[in-house]
Amino acid sequence: MSFTLLSSPLQGFTDFRFRNAQNKLFGGIDTFYSPYIRLNGKLVIKPSYERDLLLENNLELEVIPQVITNDADEFLFVAKYVRELGYKELNWNLGCPYPMVTKSGMGSGLISNTEKINHILERAHNETDILVSMKMRLGYESPQEIIDVLPILDKYPLKNIAIHARLGKQLYKGGVDLDGFQKCIDTTKHKLYYNGDITSVAKFHEMQERYPSIDHWMIGRGLISDPFLPSMIKNNTHEYPQNKIELFSAFHDTLYAIYSESLSGPTHILLKMYHLWEYFSATFSNPHKVLKKIKKAQSIRNYEAAVAEIFKNEKF
Repeated sequence: MSFTLLSSPLQGFTDFRFRNAQNKLFGGIDTFYSPYIRLNGKLVIKPSYERDLLLENNLELEVIPQVITNDADEFLFVAKYVRELGYKELNWNLGCPYPMVTKSGMGSGLISNTEKINHILERAHNETDILVSMKMRLGYESPQEIIDVLPILDKYPLKNIAIHARLGKQLYKGGVDLDGFQKCIDTTKHKLYYNGDITSVAKFHEMQERYPSIDHWMIGRGLISDPFLPSMIKNNTHEYPQNKIELFSAFHDTLYAIYSESLSGPTHILLKMYHLWEYFSATFSNPHKVLKKIKKAQSIRNYEAAVAEIFKNEKF
């Protein structure tokens, strides 16, 4: 069975800079979802959102914009904006688990509010020609939340529903609820995409066997930790390329150069790279030691020396 690999968006990580570098050096992702647009009550698009979505910044990529909101006017505003940029689809985020989002009744904190979801989807389909897709969790408190809202979603011609098989209150802790995802398959008429803990080729095969009807798979944190993973899945191999260290080094250097230009001051640059290394380190033989070296580097000079030492000593 043929399948499609998608990059699940991660706020602060998978912007156009990351997407272009990953696609150029590794490939394997068919479609990227952009990190969400959040308006916070003001119908204004931030310049950072615009830069991320401009077609000229995504020339080699297939990208789907995403919005996070609990307000119909905001949804329609963003839908109009991305249509003007040339996009035909808008993904609605009902999956974000972070408290600062869910306490505002957005992301996975909105899943239980079936009335509001219905209102926004009704207006979206009556007042715009945008193709709507959904990114969800199983619920915030209980997997019953998504089961209760699926009949409402079935009223609308959604392109698909991508489901991260966790609850919002879990954040990224604990295991995925595979039975909960299966119940969604059994409940809705919509096409479902699977998301959650695809961190290796073996794990991907395990999920394929578990859900033979699913042909769209989203990779989130696993893509940042291991940018080789999508191409390895596509090539059905557990073996990294012989030049793994050179490729990973080139990937790091590309991102480091780009963020050094776009961020102001060494503090911001070092913090950005440290957060990336929180994921990158998982690919190395001693993740704790690698991350400790990065954290100890309190200057640009020390950071560059630490990175050079990490790549020199790593035996892939």
